[in-house]
Amino acid sequence: MEEIQLELEAAKELMQKAVDHTSSELVKIRAGKAMPNLLDGVMVNYYGNPTPINQVASVTTPDARTLSIKPWEKNMIGEIQKGIINSDLGLAPQNNGEIIILTIPPLTEERRLNLVKQAKAECESGKVSIRTVRKDTNDSLKKLQKEGASEDDIKRAEDKVQKFTDQYSSKIDEIFDKKEAEILKI
Repeated sequence: MEEIQLELEAAKELMQKAVDHTSSELVKIRAGKAMPNLLDGVMVNYYGNPTPINQVASVTTPDARTLSIKPWEKNMIGEIQKGIINSDLGLAPQNNGEIIILTIPPLTEERRLNLVKQAKAECESGKVSIRTVRKDTNDSLKKLQKEGASEDDIKRAEDKVQKFTDQYSSKIDEIFDKKEAEILKI
């Protein structure tokens, strides 16, 4: 019985990780607003090592459509610009010798719909991860049954796993609905 409980806890934890991962991936999809975490995936060459921008500069949002990047070392301006240009963000950095300014253009209707598709694909990937956890957990439960666990205990555990699956899948749906509204809001 203890093994069953451990399997259920592990399943719950893995499903939560899938939700957290999906949520963190959706943050990277920009919705036309300037947000410092927009640059989280951008790496710059810092003395030969690829380093995240937020470790070599401070990133702020002076207004809803602008990001301001102030490097801690002036000689990093060129590297930061290169990193932004080489990223797939499609933004054109401008610098005044001390800070880099990124102006976030308003999204076109077509771009908004593409971002919604991208968000939907990311959420579907999260749900697939949850279903994979369900399958793996149910397989482990069947092994426990073969090793002597009672059929009723296994059936109850499988029902709980299905409840977890539904619960965490609906969390992903909620995250998607919020992101979709954010993207489509003009």
